[in-house]
Amino acid sequence: MASLRDLGLSEYESRTYRALLDRGPATAKELSSSSEVPMGRIYDVLNGLEGNGLVRSQAASRPKKYVAVEPDTALDRLVETRKRELDQQAERYESVAAELVNDLDAAAPVEGQFWTAAVGPEETVELLLERLSAADEEIHHVAGLPSAQIDVDAVGQRMLDAFESALDRGVSVSILIHPTLVEAVPNDLRAAYATRLGEHERYASRTSAAIDGTFTLVDGEEVCIEVPNPLDADEAFALIDFKDASFATDVRTVFEEQWVDSTPLEFQRNAP
Repeated sequence: MASLRDLGLSEYESRTYRALLDRGPATAKELSSSSEVPMGRIYDVLNGLEGNGLVRSQAASRPKKYVAVEPDTALDRLVETRKRELDQQAERYESVAAELVNDLDAAAPVEGQFWTAAVGPEETVELLLERLSAADEEIHHVAGLPSAQIDVDAVGQRMLDAFESALDRGVSVSILIHPTLVEAVPNDLRAAYATRLGEHERYASRTSAAIDGTFTLVDGEEVCIEVPNPLDADEAFALIDFKDASFATDVRTVFEEQWVDSTPLEFQRNAP
């Protein structure tokens, strides 16, 4: 059950504010008694509530009396205060992350072979987006026939964001896509790709019916390969992230061969 403590009030503040709502204007002594807040704490509690705009005081009266601000107004003020605090906290987190990024990016590249995998539609998408965000130089993405499990619109939008972010970092992006997948992409998403990516000099996209499978080559050394469900080839089963220089070179050769035989997408503004 929700309580005022969920919006940042202490137990004493919550009890005092509720007591004021119940009895109307009251002195600190009266509130201490009705709220069971110790007399030694009641003035600090009331000052805090007044400072947050939840209580008003009648300083001219002797003894001083307090009255609660209407609940709707009080709750709005509490929410706004929490929002400001969250924004400030988010800024602090971003600042800390910016300071740490160089310290945490000092590990040497993985030598030899290394692989990891994700199983399930959402998990495979998350792993691919993670690897796209790690690209420093180039991305070669091959998108084959769409999986029945994948929401083309939603995933396509997330991929668009990832590609745009990569381009903004100075990464080159080349996309080779099957015509059937092109047809499955909603018109507004196609337009978004053309508008947001088409002006980048480092972006190119083509289409080819010869594509068999879906994979992504990152920085010429890491390959993300979509694995179809062995019981239903139309469904994606897993994504394998494989780091191996020799294998990545072979994958790039295949990509370049298919790229030569492909054609520019019609909605692409700048043909490669």
